[in-house]
Amino acid sequence: MYLNKKKIIFLISIFLLVFLLTINDVKSQELKVVDGDTIHLNGEKIRFSGIDTPELKQTCIKNGVKNLCGIRAKQILINKIKTNKVKCIRAGKDQYKRILAECFVNNESLSSYLVRSGYAFAYRRYSDKFIADEDYARNNKIGIWSMKFDYPWDYQKKN
Repeated sequence: MYLNKKKIIFLISIFLLVFLLTINDVKSQELKVVDGDTIHLNGEKIRFSGIDTPELKQTCIKNGVKNLCGIRAKQILINKIKTNKVKCIRAGKDQYKRILAECFVNNESLSSYLVRSGYAFAYRRYSDKFIADEDYARNNKIGIWSMKFDYPWDYQKKN
């Protein structure tokens, strides 16, 4: 009987430990997509590190027609996330006290996805991580690379 009590206590301890380690996976997420490179996740403002997307009010021109490329970048991010769980790896904070992070859905980098889709730029001023993704989009004229556009940092200076 004594050994059985020890086994039961041991098993309960193991189950409790597993529960505590996975509780974050069980909780639902509060997620809001702010723009193409910023989300609010469980009350924290997260800016994707190493990329920059067009501003929400920013337009691009294709065949003489204005495209809302900033809103399109946000929509691409929304469509990619859908109802999936977002996991982020923090890399610090920016000058606006936002958390800088690379975020993932189903182990795929959202930053890499946005850049490769042609709706985000490798932010070379801060990182060279997404340059190959940008080269792919540019060489294949994907997304904004098929349009006339201002880089987001140039657009911000003008507006």
